[in-house]
Amino acid sequence: MSSKKLKRRKTPKVNLEIRKVRYFSESFKREKVDQLVGKQISIQELSKLYGVSRTSIYNWLYKYSLHHKKGLKQVVEMESEGLKTKKLLTKISELEGILGRKQIELDFNAKVLDLLSEELGYDVKKKYEQTLSNGFANIQKNTRIE
Repeated sequence: MSSKKLKRRKTPKVNLEIRKVRYFSESFKREKVDQLVGKQISIQELSKLYGVSRTSIYNWLYKYSLHHKKGLKQVVEMESEGLKTKKLLTKISELEGILGRKQIELDFNAKVLDLLSEELGYDVKKKYEQTLSNGFANIQKNTRIE
């Protein structure tokens, strides 16, 4: 026979401890839920300390807590996201104000040029208009761009 067949199989250890049925009073449960909500103890610590399943502790939490109800969805928004949004809205309103002032300035300048053209009798815009640079004014036609 091969050595594989001669090996003994390990039998699983059977836990022969008798399970005790315990009941916790309502006041005990409320006290522990208050400690959980106040973050004085964690669910894991409570489970190990009293030998209570986590499911039971969550059931206590749902039953005796005002803020933790089953099926209740809680949306958590980071405070920094709210602050970022508020700052961006402030910046938008500031930029809109600047844009409005620049538009008024442009309208004023256009009106002044129109009045000046009427006074002088020729079109001031055409005579003194500046050409805008496209960024390639100093580049010769034979220059290679890479």
